[in-house]
Amino acid sequence: MPHPQAEKIKGEGNKFFQKGQYHQAIAKYEEAAGIDPTVPAYWSNAAACWEKLGNYEKMSECARSCISADRGFVKGYFRLAVALKSMNDLSECVKTLESGLAVQSTNADLKRMKKEVLELQRHEQVAAFCRKAEEQMQNSDIAGAYKTLELASRLDAGNPEIERMMSRVKPKFDQMEKRRKAGLGQVELYKEQGDEAYKNANFEGAIQHYTKCIEALEKSGKTSSELALKTYSNRAACYKQISNFDGVISDCTAVLEVDHENVKALIRRAQAFEGVERYRSALQDTKSVLTMPFDKVGKANFDLANGMQHRLQRTVQQLKKMASG
Repeated sequence: MPHPQAEKIKGEGNKFFQKGQYHQAIAKYEEAAGIDPTVPAYWSNAAACWEKLGNYEKMSECARSCISADRGFVKGYFRLAVALKSMNDLSECVKTLESGLAVQSTNADLKRMKKEVLELQRHEQVAAFCRKAEEQMQNSDIAGAYKTLELASRLDAGNPEIERMMSRVKPKFDQMEKRRKAGLGQVELYKEQGDEAYKNANFEGAIQHYTKCIEALEKSGKTSSELALKTYSNRAACYKQISNFDGVISDCTAVLEVDHENVKALIRRAQAFEGVERYRSALQDTKSVLTMPFDKVGKANFDLANGMQHRLQRTVQQLKKMASG
């Protein structure tokens, strides 16, 4: 039961809120929370006042206190998300919204805000890609600018700014590619043909080209070359697309025999091991990734490996219980 005195003071705070006297209302809500800090509504109401005053730092503090008071009180997550969004901390905002949705997956306000924030993030990422591409163009890094604009296009196809920049970059890039390909030998051309097939989602065709490249490199004793490692890695990606897990494991292993800390190969092999129910081997690969420096692994790969590790550990524990039972 709520504390009667705390509820009385909260009521006084509500009257101040209705009159727009937000500082006085905050004082009352904080007084009520001092009497009974386990009631989340006091902190939530204080957060609402700070929002009216435009002080989002204070709003976030009250919202966090609200969540601490009762982690099942969904409005606390919403209040915190509003504060974080207003401070342009979009990544933390999304995390907060996801935490709230874990409590109440059907909450319309949380779902709506998450959609809005993800859209804002997308626009910010596109703008960042465009700025980066502009810098690359100024530094005569045409290939880099082209790749950056391709990434931007995947996020926002048809964006007029991206298309304008691409119209400047693509002709120069195409000329560079033409000159580059003219200087390639037959073995390198096999890989190029594989890359083109992969881009067109012709995975079986890509595998054939990559295999020709690898066979030629094997004959010349160059299976440890940079070209060989890239080709093995690309063929592994094709095998993954068609769920040929044994092929993924074999090619990733070929890469890892030369480059022991190749993050992409370790993660792909772990996923393939999981696909063939070799859970302990998969767990070992994910652990190898997670012991590497974060900067080397990158956030996306770290999060992927971390999620896999938790899932695999549960599976291994379940198998142990079944075996002992």
